[in-house]
Amino acid sequence: MKIALIGYGKMGRMIEEIALSRGHEIVSIIDIDNQEEFQSAAFASADVAIEFTTPWTAYDNYLKAWAAGVKVVSGSTGWKKEHGDDVRKACTDEGKTLFWASNFSVGVAIFSAVNTYLAKIMNRFEQYDVNLVETHHVHKLDAPSGTAITLAEQIVENLDRKERWGLHETKPGVLRIDDIRRSEVPGIHTITYDSPEDMITITHDAHSRRGFALGAVLAAEYTKDHTGLLTMEDLFHF
Repeated sequence: MKIALIGYGKMGRMIEEIALSRGHEIVSIIDIDNQEEFQSAAFASADVAIEFTTPWTAYDNYLKAWAAGVKVVSGSTGWKKEHGDDVRKACTDEGKTLFWASNFSVGVAIFSAVNTYLAKIMNRFEQYDVNLVETHHVHKLDAPSGTAITLAEQIVENLDRKERWGLHETKPGVLRIDDIRRSEVPGIHTITYDSPEDMITITHDAHSRRGFALGAVLAAEYTKDHTGLLTMEDLFHF
């Protein structure tokens, strides 16, 4: 498979290493200083572009890739509030393809399935209040993390007593999310159900970014032969 990389930081380099080890070819690498590469024949030859950049550049990167006829796999977060409807329309009505996930880790995909199932169970037990804490490295630009938002939305969807999530908010009906920025932590997400009698806690603790990079390459392999707006739920059926 021919892969283009959009964003060539730590994650981009790790994705490159894993993609090559799985027998794929990197045909184009685009970073902030060579945006003209979007118009190149090399970029247009890619089966899939894997994009890890910033909340402010991701959507424009999607548009440029689609204009070249290239499918996109993206792990960028923070753009959905402003551009989510546009992306959904492009993928459902205009024939574009985006595989998006707030987190590509296989472990997080499993954790998300457990989170949804647990929220459905806990809906029956109103004595338990729930909160979420996410911890990441000090370089992370958005808060809460995209993964925390995804997990929170799963809880709100399945827990009748929570109407929405809120960062640092302690109000009835609000799922509180706290963010911690510390050292070079790849990512820790902890969900706690607490009652006067006991507490239930589930945690996903990433040891490195390698799991995210591997998941992105697996997603690219899937995206090559599929179209539309794709997610980890399409890749893994739990």
